[in-house]
Amino acid sequence: MDLLSKVIKIGFIGTGVMGRSMAKNLLKAGYRLNVYNRTKASAQELIELGATWRDTVAEVAEESQLVISMVGYPKDVEEVYLSENGLIAHAKKETYLIDMTTSSPRLAKKLEQAGKEKGLYVLDAPVSGGDIGAREAKLVIMVGGEEEVFNAVKPVFEVMGKNAILQGPAGSGQYTKMCNQITIASNMIGVSEAMAYAQKAGLDPIRVLESISGGAAGSFSLSNLAPRMIKGDFAPGFYIKHFLKDIKIALESAEEMGLKTPGLQLAKELYEKLAEQGEENSGTQALIKLYGFKGLV
Repeated sequence: MDLLSKVIKIGFIGTGVMGRSMAKNLLKAGYRLNVYNRTKASAQELIELGATWRDTVAEVAEESQLVISMVGYPKDVEEVYLSENGLIAHAKKETYLIDMTTSSPRLAKKLEQAGKEKGLYVLDAPVSGGDIGAREAKLVIMVGGEEEVFNAVKPVFEVMGKNAILQGPAGSGQYTKMCNQITIASNMIGVSEAMAYAQKAGLDPIRVLESISGGAAGSFSLSNLAPRMIKGDFAPGFYIKHFLKDIKIALESAEEMGLKTPGLQLAKELYEKLAEQGEENSGTQALIKLYGFKGLV
């Protein structure tokens, strides 16, 4: 599978906060792109940079040797891949299909099997790193699928991220992403409570961050999202509505395994409360609002 010995055209479906930056990095690397998004305006910047707009998913499939999807929910993934006008129905034999959406491990296995029956190569490759990681091409990419397929497309992953690792067969990328989200879910509660505690104790939260972010408590959320909390900046690097989707997938998956995850369950309840308060389109750092924290800036 010497995919990159050819001049290829990559299809990119889903040009939201994350997808747009990922696609932009592919353009910068010299790849030719076909793009599709439900709302064309979201892809306008990419079109201006040289991407070719396609009116349907089917057109993207027909005109690309490799297609990446980065959409919102498992139901969107299912529609993009398995519908009558989807990728699997319209992609040419030996096309590479890479779903980078955080989705269901069960669905990832279903897609790989459906692709195999049509002579297509399918990988699940969800990412971590948020809007900053996407913009700076520093995403962590967790991959499930066959090793030969992974090796063939790895140079494409390396344009978008710094750490693409094959975790195992189909579904393994999604299982790994759930490990990531479970870790973040409880960590965000800890970061929010720590900042609220610091403020209640009369401390300067910024100084507290300077002390604890470099020690044993250090984490991406503490270093990157706590400063946003302190400033009262709740713009989405990652939407609460999408994080809730991930939490629910992880809970369902854990239940299938017979594993209890009380920390994850608590995070679900807190984020659902935020969503009910109209915060579903805020960033995950808005969790601090439940603790009565008053931004400093």
